[in-house]
Amino acid sequence: MNIVLNEELSQISLLFVSAAMGFLSVALLLFAFQLAKLKDDPTETRFEKVGFWVLGVATLVLAVGVFLRGIAANRVPWANMYEFAISSALMILTIYLMSLKVKGIGSVATFVTGFTLVTLFAAVSLFYVEVKTIMPALQSYWLVIHVVVAIMAVGFFAIAAGFHIFYLIKDAGWGGVIMSRMPDLKQLERIAYRFNMVGFVSWSFTLIAGAIWAERAWHRYWGWDTKEVWTFIIWVVYAGYLHAMATRGWSGRRAAWLGLIGFGAVIFNFVIVNLFFKGLHVYSGL
Repeated sequence: MNIVLNEELSQISLLFVSAAMGFLSVALLLFAFQLAKLKDDPTETRFEKVGFWVLGVATLVLAVGVFLRGIAANRVPWANMYEFAISSALMILTIYLMSLKVKGIGSVATFVTGFTLVTLFAAVSLFYVEVKTIMPALQSYWLVIHVVVAIMAVGFFAIAAGFHIFYLIKDAGWGGVIMSRMPDLKQLERIAYRFNMVGFVSWSFTLIAGAIWAERAWHRYWGWDTKEVWTFIIWVVYAGYLHAMATRGWSGRRAAWLGLIGFGAVIFNFVIVNLFFKGLHVYSGL
């Protein structure tokens, strides 16, 4: 089958992704102003409300950019680091905006906005590649199933990481009046736990779907490939976190640090493994 690639449309997609970065920058400033205002007036929410509207616009603009990239490549836009990064950023923002009714979720708006902005900056400046066809092993509906749940897991893990960071800052007594206006430590920990739990379920399905796909593509369920190993390591870390929280009474700083170690492993798996290791699963495109 003759696959038509459209690099010109990909460049238009890049413009939308860049525009989304601009809106994210504005939203980040508004959320920063909101934090500064908390010192004097904890009831002041104008900057936060406008910030969420701008964040919503940024999400829609980014969605258009991701969609156009998929059309340009004539496939789902998840075949290399650039495409996975912009899709993950979109998923993080989508999950976060859909979770705004969760009490206390607004406290990590600065982290979520800042993290997605950094992710998109890295995607555009370091990971961008022209649209290309994908290898036969990836030309399967399992690409959609396997990668979409992985991106969902990353979205939940990223938001949970924000709560872990704010927990550690508040617990250390840093931030003064601003942190005193944040949700209490138990609430920060509880929200992080819930997001990590959903992320863990998605990551578990990522492992299962990946094994099934590997058997279809390479006639084996598991081959100790570098990406497979790190995906399993991430699963073990988060499984340990959830088990310790649920049965061992592990809470507080230790749980927060373990959650951050898990998210650090996610970032390592995406950046370092893709760039510096070889294997069947390394699809950086660079």
